[in-house]
Amino acid sequence: MSARVLVVMGVSGCGKSTVAALLAGREGWAFEEGDSLHPQSNVEKMRAGHPLTDTDREPWLAKVAAWLEGQLDAGRNGVITCSALKRSYRDVLDRRHRGVVFVYLAGDQTTIAARLAVRHGHFMPPGLLQSQFDSLEEPTSDEPVIRVDIGPAPEVIVQHIVDQLDPAPSTDGAPS
Repeated sequence: MSARVLVVMGVSGCGKSTVAALLAGREGWAFEEGDSLHPQSNVEKMRAGHPLTDTDREPWLAKVAAWLEGQLDAGRNGVITCSALKRSYRDVLDRRHRGVVFVYLAGDQTTIAARLAVRHGHFMPPGLLQSQFDSLEEPTSDEPVIRVDIGPAPEVIVQHIVDQLDPAPSTDGAPS
């Protein structure tokens, strides 16, 4: 079987980083924090309270796609975080139509706003949450997606994701 990369997606504050790091650690897969791939201009724009445009996101999505395609090309499994709010963004990330699975962390705006209110040290201010929900196009059944509710503890969410995955692909070509 070939490698796969899980793109842990959703609006800011849904738990992408926490869940993705736990998932990657549990599976022994490479992990990349997608926010670290943003150009500095995007970080500064969000820090100033301005939502990103599709044009702002283009270079970032290209870097996210390059990372995940690098993993796939090397035959390595991986987990990366990326809001992937719109179908068009997910199409950029899954342009090969193989090897990518989106893990959508779904939650309501009230729950996520409460989480953002107590989060410290992130450049995305809580005031931009509405713009994230305004942009969000939830994944549909024709996309490679696992939908997970953000209500349970992160460890429970990770277990739910693992339970939803097909048998893990081998990275050495041997059956798993």
